[in-house]
Amino acid sequence: MTKPFVNPLNAALVLADGSVFPGYGIGKEGTTSGELCFNTAMTGYQEILTDPSYTGQMICFTFPHIGNVGCNGEDSESRVESRESSSEANAGPRPDAGEEAATHHAPHTTPLGACGLILREAITEPSNFRATSHLDDWLKTRGITGITGIDTRALTRHIRTHGAQNGAIGFVAGGAWQVAREKAEKALTLAPDMNGLELAAHVTTQENYAWAESRWSLTPMHHAPLATQHPFHVVALDYGVKRNILRSLVSAGCRVTVLPGTASAEEVLAQKPDGIFLSNGPGDPAATGNYAVPVIRGLLKTGLPIFGICLGHQMLGIALGCRTEKMRQGHRGANHPVKDLTTGKVEITSQNHGFAISDTGLPPEVEVTHRSLFDGTVQGIRHRTRPVFSVQGHPEASPGPQDSQYLFARFVAMMQQQKRAA
Repeated sequence: MTKPFVNPLNAALVLADGSVFPGYGIGKEGTTSGELCFNTAMTGYQEILTDPSYTGQMICFTFPHIGNVGCNGEDSESRVESRESSSEANAGPRPDAGEEAATHHAPHTTPLGACGLILREAITEPSNFRATSHLDDWLKTRGITGITGIDTRALTRHIRTHGAQNGAIGFVAGGAWQVAREKAEKALTLAPDMNGLELAAHVTTQENYAWAESRWSLTPMHHAPLATQHPFHVVALDYGVKRNILRSLVSAGCRVTVLPGTASAEEVLAQKPDGIFLSNGPGDPAATGNYAVPVIRGLLKTGLPIFGICLGHQMLGIALGCRTEKMRQGHRGANHPVKDLTTGKVEITSQNHGFAISDTGLPPEVEVTHRSLFDGTVQGIRHRTRPVFSVQGHPEASPGPQDSQYLFARFVAMMQQQKRAA
């Protein structure tokens, strides 16, 4: 059962190439703009909408029934729902980061997660024992503007044909969609290009904190008991980290301390870690890399085990001498097959990225360990002689549902081996 559409049409989606899609507004009345991308997942819409990696992006869900499990306070992937970016975050890279590349910065108010939502059907009424709110009410609370009644198949084909581009949604309650279109067109002119866009400093934590929560137990529905011992101390650099990544590290036997993504190598090493984790996050890895890559290079010299996911994977690649490139349409969904070249096994992965490590100019000390079976792009790398590896997909997102959890165990095994050697 869904909330019926409220006539007349009162919202519009406008693309950078001039395409216009009229529809019905949902969430917060107003306008929003960002890079338009589609997601093919059939479940997990709340986790997707709150993933900090989607900051600055609007999501078109290809699955038509969104809202049927409602929303709750436990399934958000961002540690805080939204915040006013601090003056330090808005300053972008540190002054000593150099002028290696021109970098664009986000607006002063940056919601953690997607900035817009595009659906085919009206939002489904929630029917789940864990639901505490309707998705439309949840969107209003978070200040997210969305649109329904869109032919999402046609929109997805358009993105596949013409590539990723910016878009804007206008929603005028009680108004006409033509008025909403004019407002969206104006908002679209203010949307920055994702190329060169630095966003991680706007979504990272502003202070160190310890994380102790573990992964969910399937039955009964609660967090699994903590291990009696956590022999390995991991420092996680937060570029927009998802909560379930931190849970997965704890469940694998790690004591986790989270540091801002702007932390220096000296600040990381002062925590006396056994291993270092480089998190996921939004934006262009080359832009965030202006200040993060020198830190990662300093950490590589220590010989400590390092594990990166998503943005952390891309910036680790840059630190090792690889190049990154903007993809035509990116990978976003929970059904992406990836082959582990070291074992020959194929795993179903969750993906969310618009940039990738390029095959061109890979340094000899870097080995490709995983590849996408959709388009052959690099999905994982490791250093040939150091305990350093990373993956593009999200092993914590459980699309398989646990095809990729071995990666956390691999990280722990590296730290265990280092301790034995010491």
